[in-house]
Amino acid sequence: MKKIKFLMIAMMAIIGSVAFTSCGDDDDDNNGGQSNYDRYQNVVNETVKKHKKSDKVILLVAFGATWQQAFDTFDSVKSEYEKTFPNYDVYLSFSSAICINNARAGEHKAEGAEVREYFDPEHWLTAIGLAGYKQIVVQSLQVTPGEEYRRVRDSYVKDFMNNHNGDFTEAYMKSIDKQVVVGTPLMAEDADVTTLAKNLLQEKDIKAALQEGVVAFMGHGNPEGYDYDGANRRYTELENAFNGLLSQKLFVGTVDMPGNLLPDMYERMLKTGLKKGTKVQLYPLMFIAGDHAHNDMADPDDEESWYCYLNAKGFKTTAYETNYPKAEACWKGYKEGSEYIPALGERSAVRRMWIEHTKEAIKKLGTDEALSTPTTAAE
Repeated sequence: MKKIKFLMIAMMAIIGSVAFTSCGDDDDDNNGGQSNYDRYQNVVNETVKKHKKSDKVILLVAFGATWQQAFDTFDSVKSEYEKTFPNYDVYLSFSSAICINNARAGEHKAEGAEVREYFDPEHWLTAIGLAGYKQIVVQSLQVTPGEEYRRVRDSYVKDFMNNHNGDFTEAYMKSIDKQVVVGTPLMAEDADVTTLAKNLLQEKDIKAALQEGVVAFMGHGNPEGYDYDGANRRYTELENAFNGLLSQKLFVGTVDMPGNLLPDMYERMLKTGLKKGTKVQLYPLMFIAGDHAHNDMADPDDEESWYCYLNAKGFKTTAYETNYPKAEACWKGYKEGSEYIPALGERSAVRRMWIEHTKEAIKKLGTDEALSTPTTAAE
């Protein structure tokens, strides 16, 4: 990413974080004495009251995005969860404050994206508790058990279980003892890595790309010093799993993992003997196709994007495709023959992996593997 783009995003992150968390006098004055935080909480509370049909709930937690394609992916996944778990109410949250603020501000409105209002897990869990849900499943939509997943599990859910704002009665907290669980991300276990590799190799568009050349996936990764739960090694393990199933035709690099950035992946490609002119199809190894997919991976005007970098090295690189099966496409704006970037959340076989993780989490309800509240924990 170019330096100017990095600085702009960093500034947006600071502004977004301040806007999202601010409870200052200006917010109070502009909202009739009510802070933004409280106003958002009231909106989520009313949403839950309106849609509550069960005493059991699944809260999906994604990092977030501001692209219409991503919005439609979120809608499709939420709908699939509702069909798969008819006895559960299903809600979806963003863990990224900047994505929440930018979606609310209509960052990509000029490109046809809707203006959407999403909320963070804290607001949703507060509303869920106030509504008296008796079973709570929080499902991570992250790809690896890294920084974002740890934040969901160890901050949002832990704070909820500790009743950190004092929103709930002791009786309610006792009632949800061992009735709250967290569903793991896509590649939580070693077996998940192999399953994902096998599923992706069965995708029609990936099979077609492999007939013409090689495939490279862009994962996110965690920065140096933050390799939570060995999350970064999952990318290397996935590439190894691909190679074990189909020798040296698929590569996995990242945006943010030291030792596995784009130049590192390029060096591995050279070591396999790839020649100039080899076709390289790029795919995001992320839940949705958002800024990383469209900018860091596919941007033809950014010389540091994967598309430009690999083309400059002599490969015949493509980031978009036009032959993705219409039945699989979640993007409402996608038309046959138009350019499209399919993300993991738009592949039904991959979505089923997340759903299986949710089913495994539900099995833990009422057992010692579920979460306990301090009011019931043994002294």
